[in-house]
Amino acid sequence: MKDQLLWTPTEDFKDQSNLSNYLGWLQKSKHLEFSNYEQLRIWSNQELEQFWFSLLEYFNIEFSGEVEPVLVGSEMPHYQWFPRISLSYSEHIFKNENDTRPAIMYKTEGSEVKELSWKKLKEQVSILSDYLKTKAGVKKGDRVVGYLTNTPESIISFLAVNALGAIWSSCSPDFGVSSVIDRFSQIEPKAFIAVDGYQYGGKYFDKTATIAQVAASLPTAKTVLLITRRKSEANSSYDYWEDIMRQSPNELKFERVNFNDPIWILYSSGTTGKPKAITHSQGGILLEHYKYLSFHNNIKEGDRCFWYTTTGWMMWNYIQSSLLCGATLVMYDGSPAWPKIDSLWQLAEKIKITHLGTSAGYIVANLKSDIVPKKKYDLSQLVSIGATGSPLPPEGFDWIYKSVKKDIWLTSISGGTDVCSAFVGGNPLLPVFSGEIQCRALGCDLLVYDKNGKPVENEVGEMVITRPMPSMPIYFWSDTDFSNYTSSYFDLFNGIWRHGDWAEITKRGGIKIFGRSDATLNRGGVRIGTSEIYRAVDKVHEVEDSLIICVEKNVGEFYMPLFLKLKKGQQLTESLVKKVNATIRNSCSPRHVPDELILTPDIPYTISGKKTEAPVKKIFMGKPLQNAINKDALRNPESIDFFVKKARSLS
Repeated sequence: MKDQLLWTPTEDFKDQSNLSNYLGWLQKSKHLEFSNYEQLRIWSNQELEQFWFSLLEYFNIEFSGEVEPVLVGSEMPHYQWFPRISLSYSEHIFKNENDTRPAIMYKTEGSEVKELSWKKLKEQVSILSDYLKTKAGVKKGDRVVGYLTNTPESIISFLAVNALGAIWSSCSPDFGVSSVIDRFSQIEPKAFIAVDGYQYGGKYFDKTATIAQVAASLPTAKTVLLITRRKSEANSSYDYWEDIMRQSPNELKFERVNFNDPIWILYSSGTTGKPKAITHSQGGILLEHYKYLSFHNNIKEGDRCFWYTTTGWMMWNYIQSSLLCGATLVMYDGSPAWPKIDSLWQLAEKIKITHLGTSAGYIVANLKSDIVPKKKYDLSQLVSIGATGSPLPPEGFDWIYKSVKKDIWLTSISGGTDVCSAFVGGNPLLPVFSGEIQCRALGCDLLVYDKNGKPVENEVGEMVITRPMPSMPIYFWSDTDFSNYTSSYFDLFNGIWRHGDWAEITKRGGIKIFGRSDATLNRGGVRIGTSEIYRAVDKVHEVEDSLIICVEKNVGEFYMPLFLKLKKGQQLTESLVKKVNATIRNSCSPRHVPDELILTPDIPYTISGKKTEAPVKKIFMGKPLQNAINKDALRNPESIDFFVKKARSLS
């Protein structure tokens, strides 16, 4: 499997790609000629300002103000891009308005596929924008939050908020009460939009009680707008989506904001405390998404683009930008494996999806179930398959070409919430090799550093970004002195962004990702913060302390045990196991529930009082103790012995 060539783009595919078109435009308009992608990539980093300025022109970005200077600052994170121009993301979405194809095609679990026209989308965005402005007093800079499913209402809500120059933030309804409050309460929203329930895996989940608790915890959100999925007794303290949408639409207007003003707030997984409120800029996201979706995903006008996601994951924000490229956005809300594991392939056939994105975990699950979609479904319209969330193993690559489609462009990508995009991913000009991401993205000066901070190739090390990107966060909300921001990305190498991934740059210039280098849990592509689980477990009075890890195993498998230190006299009975798991599920989400609960005599702490998740994870990955942890740095060094013995017993 190693180094196996799986796909090579035809000359026609390359010539008709957006990336080739950009190369031709650079030659004609800027007299810049590059003989291959690597030359273009190097130029995009060496001439950073020239590259990003060229995208303003190439994508015909509409803005007000002066384009110079392009970049101000001398060291990350203290840079500003295009500080003298103003623009609107949603204004660029509606540049693609037409009556020949739908804006959105969508399906909820157990229902038929529906369509939303561009005309209807614009009308509903206008109605909601007027409502938020007049009823809630939402204006430029205010925050509006959504507790919503992956349905058109979420897109409408964001675009309406964005058109006002306000700031969006969302969570999906599978988040528990405390997880939502921990996120939304930080940013003091002015309005709260929520859905009262959702269906997943054939079951309906009523969220009315959660909504009431969240609303009560957001004193600044005087307006609550409810989307109803099932009829229930009306609440006079809420407004209702159906009532609002009966209004007549006015002309949709767009409030342009500074390039560096916020567009939305995403959240970290909450590893070391409350989730970080990661704030992205209007212009940074606009330019980055135009660049990545057009050049690296090769999305074109008329394509149908889908990525399996929820509104609590950055891929929701990312894939909606396919609308920028003139594509139809395909949305699905429900389980990807219900009523059967190959449901996404059935969806691809039914809607004639062009670009289908999913998780590496979903691909591996299909592989293990011996699913062969090409024998059952017509996937002739499918051009590319995207995979992210966790490293896709070589076996996953091979399964795609063997069981889905031989002539398919597999774009494994890796990036994150931190930039709401990908650092590495697809390239329509390059071949696909098993287990290897095709390239480093344009305008992303990504290197791999060894332990001494020196760049290396063909060697595993820390993934770093050495030059600024417009979609890097402008700040963390309320982190006024940038201390939290700096410690998150610049703690290891001064002025150099350390992303927290183990990676290797191959001899071909491709990338291999080997998982997280920090303590963040990564379970099947879903990043989970340890502190969220700890806060849930702390509610169980029988438990004195706990520690959780997640180990990436072979062929996309994950093992997430939770170690419990119980209070004196307590035993890890079956009823206590159920109680702990139920508490985690209700406080966080089903994804947070561990694979196993293990009783331990003690939890290892550093001298400074920090739990040692990362060293314990290394031990369970089979690393020698001396390479995993320095026992002298532990407050209770004898505690680590249990974990060493347990890891050996499982190997």
